[in-house]
Amino acid sequence: MSAIHQEGAEPILRIAAKGDGVTASGRHVPRGVPGDMVLPEGQLQRGPHHVDPPCRHFSHCGGCQLQHADEAALRQFVTERVTHAAASQDIVVEALLPTHLSPPRSRRRATLHGLRTARGVVLGFREAGSHRIIDIAECPVTRPELFDLVAPLRKALATAAGKQPVDVALTLADQGADVAISGLELDGLAPTEAMLDFAREQNLARLSLDQGFGAEALWEPQPVTVSLSGVPVSLPPAAFLQPTLDGEQALVADARAFVGDAGSVADLFAGLGTFAFAMPAETKVLAVEAARDTHLASLAAANRHGRKVACLHRDLFRAPLQPDELNRFAAVILDPPRAGARDQVREIAASRVERVAYISCNPSSWARDARTLVDAGFRLERLRPVGQFRWSTHVELTSLFVR
Repeated sequence: MSAIHQEGAEPILRIAAKGDGVTASGRHVPRGVPGDMVLPEGQLQRGPHHVDPPCRHFSHCGGCQLQHADEAALRQFVTERVTHAAASQDIVVEALLPTHLSPPRSRRRATLHGLRTARGVVLGFREAGSHRIIDIAECPVTRPELFDLVAPLRKALATAAGKQPVDVALTLADQGADVAISGLELDGLAPTEAMLDFAREQNLARLSLDQGFGAEALWEPQPVTVSLSGVPVSLPPAAFLQPTLDGEQALVADARAFVGDAGSVADLFAGLGTFAFAMPAETKVLAVEAARDTHLASLAAANRHGRKVACLHRDLFRAPLQPDELNRFAAVILDPPRAGARDQVREIAASRVERVAYISCNPSSWARDARTLVDAGFRLERLRPVGQFRWSTHVELTSLFVR
């Protein structure tokens, strides 16, 4: 008798926010995906959407939660995380756009953790719910250019690292790999030479160290930049960058389409200018950012390339733009951190702005802010789920509100 006909067997209908499979009765089952069956004795019988994980570290590494889900199940998860968030606030979605999923080996930034042990240096991601570091031998998520640095970096740290753990931020810039290490104190000539040899032999774009006083470049043959819509922008060490290039392009395309022919745009939480520099050359843009080094990088790029992007250094959590300031713009773009933009959204709601492109990395905080906009007369005209963090429960979205 097949499992689906066994008395008491339950099908997995969806994947919950933290990655468990969920049945109609609300039962949460680790590693369940839609189409799996939970047998009466509690065993999970694999269905058509349950696949073998592509990475040997999946059962231990905390970097991915959904490698056992096929493309259809993964797409369903990303889509439902966003649509359920809207439904939780009784928000009507007028048009749900196709879900964007980044492909394997597309992550252009990642942070690894390292520790020197009696057996050598372990370097990788932490185990889920633990400080234990998984010494990775493969990673189907990161760009090959970055993963290829793991073995030589492990060798360099064997000479340079002390007994304290280190964090290694890897970013793919225009000039190549940018490596920023925190927690590493170079004591003496040999550790310093080991790290310089690593940077030189791997042809790094930059090697930065934070020894307790902020990131300082130890190796940088030429100024490091990242191109945003064709505009090279200086890349401060460990500055925020969209995790994948294809994901960035999807977000940018939506933001540009959502603001339409608006002649003036306020780009809030602007970062390096991901959206500001994507606007048409004739559009007047105000890019507002709180991080000083990031703000200065976008300001210099705008001036250097003659773009109509005015840059404002301002903490929008402490001092959100007020209605009289917002009323100068035909449209607003905002891409806040995971906490959302509660206070800033309230000011937008109180303004005369009629068009808001809201990009979010947290469907829950977005839904809360969306409710504020809808209560002020906005409609959610378009919504797109985005899965840049492949095989992860981290979900993003783009949205357009109009009134």
